[in-house]
Amino acid sequence: MVIAENAPRLPHSPWRFALYFYLKSRLTLAAIFVFEAAQAACTILLPYAIKEIIDAVTLANENGMDIYDATKDGLILFGLLNLGILFFSRGSGAMIVLTGPYLRREIRKTLFSYLQYHSHRYFITHFAGSLANRIAEVSMSSMHALWTVTFDFYPLIIKSVVALFLLFNASGELALVLTLWLVIYVYVSFILAQKCRVYSQDFARARSLVTGKVVDSVTNVMNAKMFARRQHEEEYLTDYLNHEVDHAMRTYWYMEKLRWFQYSAAMVLMIAMVGYALKIWSQGDMTVGEFSMVAGLAIMLIEAARGLSRSFLEFFEYIGNINDGVTTFVQPHEIVDKPDAPALQVSRGEIAFDDVSFTYQEGLQVFDHLSVTIEPKQQVGLVGFSGSGKSTFVNLILRLFEVQGGAIRIDEQNILDVTQDSLREHISMIPQDPQLFHRSLMENIRYGRLDATDEEVIEAAKKAHAHEFIMQTEQQYDSLVGERGVKLSGGQRQRIAIARAILKDAPILILDEATSSLDSHTEKQIQMGLETLMQGRTVVIIAHRLSTISHMDRILVFDNGSIVEDGSHQELLASDGHYAHLWNMQAGGFLPEKEES
Repeated sequence: MVIAENAPRLPHSPWRFALYFYLKSRLTLAAIFVFEAAQAACTILLPYAIKEIIDAVTLANENGMDIYDATKDGLILFGLLNLGILFFSRGSGAMIVLTGPYLRREIRKTLFSYLQYHSHRYFITHFAGSLANRIAEVSMSSMHALWTVTFDFYPLIIKSVVALFLLFNASGELALVLTLWLVIYVYVSFILAQKCRVYSQDFARARSLVTGKVVDSVTNVMNAKMFARRQHEEEYLTDYLNHEVDHAMRTYWYMEKLRWFQYSAAMVLMIAMVGYALKIWSQGDMTVGEFSMVAGLAIMLIEAARGLSRSFLEFFEYIGNINDGVTTFVQPHEIVDKPDAPALQVSRGEIAFDDVSFTYQEGLQVFDHLSVTIEPKQQVGLVGFSGSGKSTFVNLILRLFEVQGGAIRIDEQNILDVTQDSLREHISMIPQDPQLFHRSLMENIRYGRLDATDEEVIEAAKKAHAHEFIMQTEQQYDSLVGERGVKLSGGQRQRIAIARAILKDAPILILDEATSSLDSHTEKQIQMGLETLMQGRTVVIIAHRLSTISHMDRILVFDNGSIVEDGSHQELLASDGHYAHLWNMQAGGFLPEKEES
């Protein structure tokens, strides 16, 4: 499995995945196990202390001894056991406080780190809300699985060992019966509960899918309002909620059947144990204290074992959640850097496509042996109908996808041989629909260069003509922009993106019709800022409005994945070819989506 060099090495088995993180806190977890063992031993020894007290009282009544003198040792033992339960339980609690939040943080941080190395293709095929939900579920389920083992399964083992030792001293027959019942009961419960893992995993997938659908609907709530589709969205979501309910019912009914078996088995054994102990006592083979101890131990053990019905089911539900998340996240990374790949060095900014072939996984071929060179500091426009290959051309430069043949070189360096981060550090991208973080305007602009001062951020905003509207907001540069920048207009978001690119100051600039959302007055102002930004840089512009690239040094005309024409605006018009045809077709200044008959 191909994993990015700097990505965490995560196991793809849910068991090993959980263990990978548990071992990070091995010392505190070892302390928890010690404290829990001591607490379980103290708890199961309480019936023994009661037995000592009862036998001492019986002996005192028969011999006329003082009750308190006779029961002193038993009372001290009873008090010490309760004191042990208090201190050991709270010692375990303190370790949980030290361990739980840390482990949860590590799981979320590591999963997010691994996730970031996935390709562009991965993210466009998964709901963002579903991925976020899975990260939360995996971290919580990993912790709950650990606590189930630590506070349910492990104490039961300790209690069973101590209890059976005490029972063998009182009655070997009773101890043997209880031992056989515990082994069979636990084994059958484990096998039945393990089958619930598949149900739980499907249920986890259904929950994540619903979360993704909810996030998608909330993100597009303005569409629902504008098209008056509130009822449609409710009905659409209801179908997925019903899908989740179906999986929930299947899972919960299976759990309920398992509980019937466990509770029935526990009831039968509890009645049989007490009845058999009563028979032995009536025959004089057991003291009153021993009978009390046997009854108490049986009740305590059976109650603890009966709790396994819940614990086993929850445990496998947690494992199912972990498995669902691991299956989703821990996949091979599609695009990875070569081992010890150097950083890209850009001194001129030449971009060369050398015999490049590219086909999407769906089987759509875009480029077949494409060769073209963009000279250093040259300003190049890309035009063509939708689907002609313009966006793919840019995405391949950014290495969001990888070519199947040929090579893309920047300053004679194959972009497959250098690190992805260094490649993108040297490219400023201003998309047609810029995406902003739900952070302050200052933080969004500074994202272009994290070490920029406030003054440098403000200067970049002024060059992008964003300073004026920023100063009119309530908190100015500290104003939050909302999720994906929804508090800003399209033109304002674009100006923030331009300011970010200005601040980044990369030698290669890519624009996807960066002024298409702006009014004519603002566009003219920003064009001045962009002209300043484009000076001395290699510029690639995807144009949907041909007038925006008429002044470019060079225009590449795309059609069905091929560059059919290459030249300046005047040269292409003079040749009266495909570009001249596009120029004459454009209506309202924009190129139509496809050829008009």
